[in-house]
Amino acid sequence: MKRSNSNTLERCKKFFSKAKNSFTGKYQLYTGEKLNWFQVIFRLEKSVLPAILPWVIVSGLYGFLVSLLYRYGVPIGFPHKSGVLTNAILTFNVGFTLLLVFRTNTANERFWEGRKLWGSLVNTVRNLAQGIYIVVKEQSPKDKVQKEATLRLLVAFAVAMKLHLRAECLDEQVESLMSEIQYLKLQETHHPPLQIAFWIRDYLQHQHDRNCLNIYQLTALHKLVDDLVDILGGCERILKTPLPIIYSIKLRQLLLIFCLLLPLEIVTNLIWWTGVITAFVSFTLLSIEEIGSQMEEPFGHDPSDLPLDAICNTMQHNVEELITLAPSSEFDWRV
Repeated sequence: MKRSNSNTLERCKKFFSKAKNSFTGKYQLYTGEKLNWFQVIFRLEKSVLPAILPWVIVSGLYGFLVSLLYRYGVPIGFPHKSGVLTNAILTFNVGFTLLLVFRTNTANERFWEGRKLWGSLVNTVRNLAQGIYIVVKEQSPKDKVQKEATLRLLVAFAVAMKLHLRAECLDEQVESLMSEIQYLKLQETHHPPLQIAFWIRDYLQHQHDRNCLNIYQLTALHKLVDDLVDILGGCERILKTPLPIIYSIKLRQLLLIFCLLLPLEIVTNLIWWTGVITAFVSFTLLSIEEIGSQMEEPFGHDPSDLPLDAICNTMQHNVEELITLAPSSEFDWRV
């Protein structure tokens, strides 16, 4: 047994060491999916390319048109001797870059706030599951069945919260975590996570009325349910309060102006390479803007969004382990 534990510990160390140093290992640690380097890159780029590729092509063709006109004698490029024009373009570039950085940083803050809320959800579900399992007294075999059903409702709350944030209907995973009657009632409500939280509270209150919980235990467990609802409200705040639309509009306007001015600024030196460089620069800037747009709403299905499916599966595994492996109340832990 001791040797088995040592081998398990060694495998865990190797896995986390790999995750720390490897790009694919970090992706596996984040999403739970084991992919090679090419598959990870392809999946991440696949979510960005369809949105920006038409604009990149247009930018490249525009740059080629500018170089063609310049090659045939049309004075279309900016003169290098114009210091006022150069300073004006430089000032524009600085302002545009600052706005792009602001957009990216704001999206990143929203992403990490969402991740912290879901991390708190995992901890709260674990604490509440252990609290219910240990604190609520069982007076009959039926009590154990009700307790296990309530523990699964904790997972159902997380799954229903995920679907609620994605504006999706209830699925088979939610159905498997509750009785048929509860599932039918849940389909009729407009806010499934709140209904599940109510059922959990109702169970705790019923156990208190049966003298299976004292008032202090009831208060502590209700506080954890309060935390579940607060986390739900925090995620809804992120979802329903996007970045003011004026920032997105202004950023796209400046991005368009930048892509229009760039070929005129570089054509005198690059000539036929103007289209290629313009397409490359527009691809880079548009990618950053699109990534910020995706991270602004981190609860969706994009590869750069939060791995909510993996987080919900983790909570379900934790609860099922507690139900299956936790000792009974008669277990003597001192042995």
